[in-house]
Amino acid sequence: MCNFNKQSEDNKALIHLFMTKAAESIGGTNFLLALIEAMRAHKPHPLTYKGCKIESPNATIEWNKIIFKDKFDLLNEIILSHKSSQNPDFNILENDNNKKKKNILNMVKTLAPLEFVVTPKNEADGGGFNFKVFENSDVEYVKMNPIFVSMFFCSAEFSKKALKFEI
Repeated sequence: MCNFNKQSEDNKALIHLFMTKAAESIGGTNFLLALIEAMRAHKPHPLTYKGCKIESPNATIEWNKIIFKDKFDLLNEIILSHKSSQNPDFNILENDNNKKKKNILNMVKTLAPLEFVVTPKNEADGGGFNFKVFENSDVEYVKMNPIFVSMFFCSAEFSKKALKFEI
């Protein structure tokens, strides 16, 4: 999931397209990469920050709900277990342990309404963009949003490769 070279060509193109459009909507590639670096520098993990806002010199990312440590730990465990996966379309509900599956389902219900809004500090740089944690949050099938994963869990190198990818 966080190895750009192992992604399918369609997925590479999708991530490249979104990252390029996202960069353009906040003022350029350097502004997006600076925001990602600011998020990486935030300790502990930026998702657990109670202020629900992180700023870089040129852009801001905000979200509408605090993510508590137990939900973050479960989300992080799921992502780490699939980090080197070549299949980004995995169903996070696929788990043999019923108790674990119930915990994952509760986490999905909690995080599904969460929305991230990225805006440039200078309105002339663009209109910004937004994204959610899950692309699909059905009762039977839940798919992680690759943009969410790349923004919060993958390395900055992943984002650089996505932006440089040629279709």
